[in-house]
Amino acid sequence: MPARPDSSPQTRAVLRALHDHPAHWRYGYDISRETGLASGTLYPILGRLSDRKLVETRWEEDPPEGRPRRHLYRLTADGVARAVAVAQEPVAARVTRRRTATEGA
Repeated sequence: MPARPDSSPQTRAVLRALHDHPAHWRYGYDISRETGLASGTLYPILGRLSDRKLVETRWEEDPPEGRPRRHLYRLTADGVARAVAVAQEPVAARVTRRRTATEGA
């Protein structure tokens, strides 16, 4: 069975971070700090989850003066259900290939 598109370790980390506080709106920077994911990894994941209606987004209202508005994210009801399901799925084992003596260290 092929892997689901939302079951990568990085996507699992985002779902887990959002599921820890499902009712709270979260900033991308906060999610990045919690998961350790770089913005180039995090924001495409959030975009895909939003496209799949697992995450809802909105713009921050009334940001402090001098700072632009930020996007906020939180799980939808379907997102909460998917986060629970992903947490219960076994993580696929890493496939590694041993080097032979002729390949060097």
